[in-house]
Amino acid sequence: MKETNGQHLISLFEHWAPKSLAVDGDTVGLQIGTLNKTITKVLVTLDVNLDTVEEAIKNGCELIIAHHPPIYRGMKNMRTDLPQGILIEKLIKNDIAVYAAHTNLDIATGGVNDLLANALQLENIEILEQTNSEQLMKLAVFTPKESTNVVRAALDIAGAGQIGEYQSCSFTSAGEGRFKPSDLANPYIGQANELEVVEEDKIEVVFPVSIKNKVLKALLTNHPYEEPAYDLILLESEVNKKGLGRIGKLPKKLILAEYAEVVKKQLNVPFVRVVGDLTQEVQKVAVLGGDGNKYIQTAKRAGADVFITGDLYFHVAQDAEAIGLSVIDPGHHVEQIMKHGVAEYMTEVCIQNNLLVEFISSKISTDPFQLI
Repeated sequence: MKETNGQHLISLFEHWAPKSLAVDGDTVGLQIGTLNKTITKVLVTLDVNLDTVEEAIKNGCELIIAHHPPIYRGMKNMRTDLPQGILIEKLIKNDIAVYAAHTNLDIATGGVNDLLANALQLENIEILEQTNSEQLMKLAVFTPKESTNVVRAALDIAGAGQIGEYQSCSFTSAGEGRFKPSDLANPYIGQANELEVVEEDKIEVVFPVSIKNKVLKALLTNHPYEEPAYDLILLESEVNKKGLGRIGKLPKKLILAEYAEVVKKQLNVPFVRVVGDLTQEVQKVAVLGGDGNKYIQTAKRAGADVFITGDLYFHVAQDAEAIGLSVIDPGHHVEQIMKHGVAEYMTEVCIQNNLLVEFISSKISTDPFQLI
């Protein structure tokens, strides 16, 4: 096992939850301190407050990964006699960096909303509100027959040729290539100023636009021709669809009152607020961690019987009731599920990369509410 610095560690994290996934205006990324240092211990927490900072200090952590950004709105000052300034001063004095992964972690595959959907035992899970996708691009390249397998394998390694759950997808057709090298050319086949006819294969593969440069590098590095002939075509098809919230089905129908108890148990909360007829049967469930007030109509259009989200406003609850959508509000704090999820995921990533880093799931509850 080897040590690593914060920049490398966060690059591995952002491969899972890139900042580009975050919704417009969200404050994600490094917020306090520096990543230019060795990281051996990381505290994963929902919120950054004085208690979680003390926990990080006690455990010898050099980095905190938080879901809720400690600096969310613009700061007009950093007075160390006010709560936010006291918090930041303590972090800086103890050389603890803070990295925030907010809506990018909500949206990421395997992130907050997938963790919630899995905890709620949903099946056939899909995205509730799509926010991101990539266009597919098609490469068609012409190679001499003896080089076809080499070029095709290189494109495969570069990531081209994945369609859904299928990898190494390509199509090859045979034909004749014609060309006449000039005096300045250095041809792999043929002589200067003589027309050459070569048996060639046309290889066709698709790939996401984001890896175009990687695919072209693989092509140009492994193709034998001085000037390979190829076409790049932008397709209308989309891949790598991402989004907020999830929707799926329960293994069997339950009445709303029964499912509210399941939600309490699975999300480990002391109570839930429920909107709707408690005797109604529900099976199709939408879930969105945090504040999902804006997505009431989205959940209804998606065919959800019940929508699970936090911070439900009074008038939004009335709107949901009016359109016949049941809602279960387990509170905002259920996003704490990310603590164990992130720690577990990043521990596995570090093991795979032979990195000596310990991830600690915060034991502190940052829920400000108490029941009386």
